[in-house]
Parts: sequence; structure tokens; C-alpha cells
Amino acid sequence: MNRLLDVIERTLRVTGEALFLLAAAAWECRLAPLHLPKILAQMAEIGAATLPITAMISLFIGGVLSLQTGSTLANYGIQGTLGGIVGVSMVKELGPVMTAILLTGRVGSAMAAEIGAMSVYQEIDALITMNISPVRFLVMPRLLSTVVVLPVLVIYADVIGWLGGGVVSAVNHRINIPFRLFMRNLTDTVEFDDVTNGLIKAMVFGVIIATTCCYVGLQTAGGPREVGQSVTKAVVVSFILILIFDYVVTRILFL
Repeated sequence: MNRLLDVIERTLRVTGEALFLLAAAAWECRLAPLHLPKILAQMAEIGAATLPITAMISLFIGGVLSLQTGSTLANYGIQGTLGGIVGVSMVKELGPVMTAILLTGRVGSAMAAEIGAMSVYQEIDALITMNISPVRFLVMPRLLSTVVVLPVLVIYADVIGWLGGGVVSAVNHRINIPFRLFMRNLTDTVEFDDVTNGLIKAMVFGVIIATTCCYVGLQTAGGPREVGQSVTKAVVVSFILILIFDYVVTRILFL
């Protein structure tokens, strides 16, 4: 019982500290125009790190989704609806979740490692000594850039996934749906609200990734081994929170 109470107490404490960090970073966003070069540099780094792998994975996910779903629909002679199914699946679920997980592994881990190393080597203390807010200097640019860039990456992933699904539906002899018919059904089925829901998820995931990875990095103490442990912890916790909030946001949007 005591161990359970300790776990609950530690979980509540960490959650509260992370929320306070998020609130402080959100408050510092009022000074974002003064830190625009740093924010733009973070955005460029996130995009350069994730664009190629996002394109590759989205292309194959769209293709596999089209192949598996189209083959099943062909058994009932309704494969003409494949475009709408692939389109909605990508914008509502696969695009946001897949891109958020990629961003966590590719960029979130780098955030935790960089800030964790700065914490271990007392660079955070040096910033405080120079009266420079670590939240303003380190967390706010990363939070803002992640929240802005992730929805853009999701749109990019959606489009690539649609193209992959359309190509597979056209070349597979069992499905045999022309690319133009696939895209026509997709555009007729996918609505603006569907795209908006996916982008809302992406923004929530961006907040989760930046806050979690920056918080874990700031809490790092010890040496290089602890930095590696912090990176693993940040990535795993971000994955779990992404899946939890995926359900929560979906439940709220579809009440």
C-alpha cells in the first residue's frame, strides 16, 4: 500500500510540475517575436529531420491500407469506396498519430538529450546566474515550433498517404480502381471537419511532445548515463501520452 501511495504521489507531483512548465512556457510565448530567429531555426530543424522519413512511411502506410482494405472490399464488390476510407483514416487517425510518434523519436529525443546534457553540465544554472530564464530561452521556442510544425507535417503525411493509396489501388489487379476514381471518392468523402479534427490532434500531440521532453531534460541530473536514461524516459512517456490523448481528444470531438 505504501508503495502504491508513493507512486501516486510521485505521479501527481511530476504531472503538476510538467503542467507548471507548460503554463510558464505558454506565458513566455508573448515574447515570441523577440525570439523569432531561434523559433524559425527550431522549425527548420524539425522539418529537415522528419520530412524524408515522414514521406517514406506515409507512402507505404497509405499503400498498405489501400491494399488490405481494397482486397476486403473487392470481395463484396464495393471497392469503389476505397478512396474515402483511406482518406478519412489518414486525416483522422493514422496521419496525426504516426507523425507524432515519428517526431517524438526523431526530434523529441534530441530535445531531451540536449537539455539533459545542459542540465548535467550545469549550463542551466549558468543561464539562471546570468538572469536568463531557461523556460524562455530553451522551452518556449521548442514548444511553439513543435505546435506549429506538427500540423504542417500531418497535412504533408496525409497527402503522401493518399497518393500511396491511390497508386496501389490503380496497379493492383484485384482492386483495379483508377487513380482518378480513387481521388474523386476521397474528395467526396473527406470533409473539412475531418481534416480539422486531425490538426487539433496534431497540436495537442505537439504540446505533449515538447512539454514532456523538455521537462524530462530539465530534471536530468548525474552524468552521461542519466542523459541516456532521460531520453528513453522522455520518448516512452511521450508515446504513452500520445496514445492516451488520442483517445481523449477523439472522444471529445465525437461526443
